[in-house]
Amino acid sequence: MPFAKIYQMYIQKAERKGRSKEEVNEIIFWLTGYDEHGLQEQIDKEVDFETFFEEAPKINPNSDKITGVVCGIRVEEVEDPLMQKIRWLDKLIDELARGKQMEKILRS
Repeated sequence: MPFAKIYQMYIQKAERKGRSKEEVNEIIFWLTGYDEHGLQEQIDKEVDFETFFEEAPKINPNSDKITGVVCGIRVEEVEDPLMQKIRWLDKLIDELARGKQMEKILRS
């Protein structure tokens, strides 16, 4: 599935809960190391999630602190590296939508 399609869903989910696209982007930048230009480039190329994460400049070293359940699955127990990264991002967006403070979402 193209990352761009899911990205739009992330934004819609956040905005329905009173959060912003900028906050979604901040989460993505934190997790992947992309900047505004790099993220937009991935969206424009319509890359899939595998390519999106393979081309990520740098996965945040604190990403292993992302724990909890997404869709009934504990993110820290996901064995497939790609699926774990996807679940990390899902978990962070869920936390944003639930109103968690950005400092806590970004494991600061």
